[in-house]
Amino acid sequence: MKIKTSLILASIVALLFNIQCKREVNTYPEIEKKSEKTENQDGISENKNTQFDELTVDNEPETKVSTIEEKNAVQFQELTIEDGFDIDLRYATKNNFTKQKIYDCARCYLRPEVAENLLKAKEELQQKFGYSIKLFDCFRPRPYQQKLWDIVPDADYVTPPSKGSMHSKGLAVDLTLIDKNGDELDMGTPFDFFGKEAHYDYPHTDAIKRNRWILKSTLEKYGFGGIRTEWWHFSYRKTAYPLDDWVWECNE
Repeated sequence: MKIKTSLILASIVALLFNIQCKREVNTYPEIEKKSEKTENQDGISENKNTQFDELTVDNEPETKVSTIEEKNAVQFQELTIEDGFDIDLRYATKNNFTKQKIYDCARCYLRPEVAENLLKAKEELQQKFGYSIKLFDCFRPRPYQQKLWDIVPDADYVTPPSKGSMHSKGLAVDLTLIDKNGDELDMGTPFDFFGKEAHYDYPHTDAIKRNRWILKSTLEKYGFGGIRTEWWHFSYRKTAYPLDDWVWECNE
């Protein structure tokens, strides 16, 4: 009798053990069912575990950079008075040949290589002659070039936007020399004077010729080339960039 009772108890224990095991195996049936194929909006099948959607963590950091930061850090370099330049961007004022304000505010941007070599040229001018540089114009965004053309649609004075100015590539700069007191050296004509007297080969006095020669010969050492008709205009010749529409922000 005792043997039968023991067998019965053993059977009951085994049965309860099996039932408990089945319960543990089926504890998470819903998770298994929800790991199934679904179709995205494009009709492409993809595996999706809906149970853990809320637990998904995106470990990829944001890599987007604002336009102004990206341009400053990568595509353009700004030159300021802190770099030792006198900034007098005429198209940010009405003091230019159009008598109208073209730029919203005065900021001088150039391509990095251009800015770096202009800094080198300025350092040589200071060391050899005690001169510095006054900047009249730097990068001219294509929208500003269009605005300039709308005011003066004459290819003799303004480069057509369809052709594109070297200024709109960030490769050109308009400038002059200033002495230790900040006074402009005599170059024979003012900036943006459209007459034969502004031509580089015009027979000016020896003093004017010397001033122009110092400016031109120094800039040429650092990759800049001038043009015959404008003593103030120089373009960097050792690299190439496309026209650019970016317009800088104004802090005013």
